[in-house]
Amino acid sequence: MITAFIFFVHLVFITVIFTKKWQTEGISQALINAALIIILFSVGWSIATMAAKVAVGPKGWGLYFDRDAFALTLLSIAEYFFYKMYYTEKPVPGASDEDETVTEDDKEKQL
Repeated sequence: MITAFIFFVHLVFITVIFTKKWQTEGISQALINAALIIILFSVGWSIATMAAKVAVGPKGWGLYFDRDAFALTLLSIAEYFFYKMYYTEKPVPGASDEDETVTEDDKEKQL
């Protein structure tokens, strides 16, 4: 049950990021971001499983929290902090004035 919930949360996260990037940066960036999330999930799950084998036995800590659920929980915690840092929008320097607007490519300002 915990494993299914974690997969569902990742599916929702991929959908949100894909939609947001598609609207702001285009379809190519949306696909790249979705691929990044899928690759990091796959590789991270393998690494988290190796760490979980050291810390937890095959049966885990109960019926619903076995070693795989523990590994996915570790992965989700690590991903939370990574994606929070990666997807945080950084303020554009000098764009605090109300009469200036920064263009999409962040290279020139329009008055």
